Amino acid sequence: MTTLHTAVALRPLGQSELMVSPLGLGCWQFSRASGIVGKYWSNLGDDDIAAIVRTSLEGGMNWVDTAEIYGGGKSEEALAYALDILQREGNPHAQPLIATKWWPLLRTAGSIPATIDERIRCLGGRSIDLYQIHQPFSLSSIASEMKAMAGLVQAGKIRYVGVSNYSAKQMREAHRQLQQYGLSLVANQVKYNLLHRTIDRNGTMETAKELGISIIAYSPLQQGVLTGRFHQDPAQIGRLSRIRRMQSGLGPQQLERSRPLIGELQALAGKYGVTPGQIALNWLTHYHGDTVVAIPGASKVRHAQENIGAMGFRMTADELSQLNEASWAALR
Repeated sequence: MTTLHTAVALRPLGQSELMVSPLGLGCWQFSRASGIVGKYWSNLGDDDIAAIVRTSLEGGMNWVDTAEIYGGGKSEEALAYALDILQREGNPHAQPLIATKWWPLLRTAGSIPATIDERIRCLGGRSIDLYQIHQPFSLSSIASEMKAMAGLVQAGKIRYVGVSNYSAKQMREAHRQLQQYGLSLVANQVKYNLLHRTIDRNGTMETAKELGISIIAYSPLQQGVLTGRFHQDPAQIGRLSRIRRMQSGLGPQQLERSRPLIGELQALAGKYGVTPGQIALNWLTHYHGDTVVAIPGASKVRHAQENIGAMGFRMTADELSQLNEASWAALR
């Protein structure tokens, strides 16, 4: 398994001053198995979380992404605990850029300023570099939400504004509203990977490029499918929760359709001395230039090591195009 040995080239996040590594650490799995979405993952201990955060940041990641809904603040608190350890040690990687999210369902825009101090508290008093509206469904308009977010920027509570799961039309409207306050929408966090390319079909990617908005790709390995492990050992599928099987597209027909793509990933992995998952992550962060960054999670240190290794090489333009074609063939 290849890990990182050279400095990672940073890139701007949207039209902001934030310079980020191509991959950041997704922290959904730090939810302590709390709340509805937190139960998706098993409960990781403090030592495991601290080791994953340390490995990720020392390996070249310089940003982390969490959310209020991840265990009702448990993920933010677990992240803060791990960063506190690094800070006490005087570790130079103890202050990554922090992205988190406000949960809008059954709430109004008034909840955005009303809950920001709780987000900061859960993060151990740390500043929020990117604050995101987690999804587009709430009891308020996009205009009201962007006004509230702009107010947080003006109050110095957050640095930049992002959204998540927004369509091209919603993203454009959020950007337009923010411009009235002298701001721009920095990022749209959406599901995107070689086996899930909805944003390439519905205009979201095209609009992001047009407006200079970064795409933050979550589920970048399609819940592990792109590592090839389920193709090699289908028995592993039975050990997954039903919801994860459904979300991951692990039916027999889907596995067979994606087998040629997995073969391409394995062939390139052999050439570069890396893993198929590292090839898939590398494609994500290079095929669209600097537009796409990704937030793979890690529930074990070895997952973190594999993630950072995906930033240590670069495929050729022909290889990126080859994977693009194999991807579309698997989605037909």
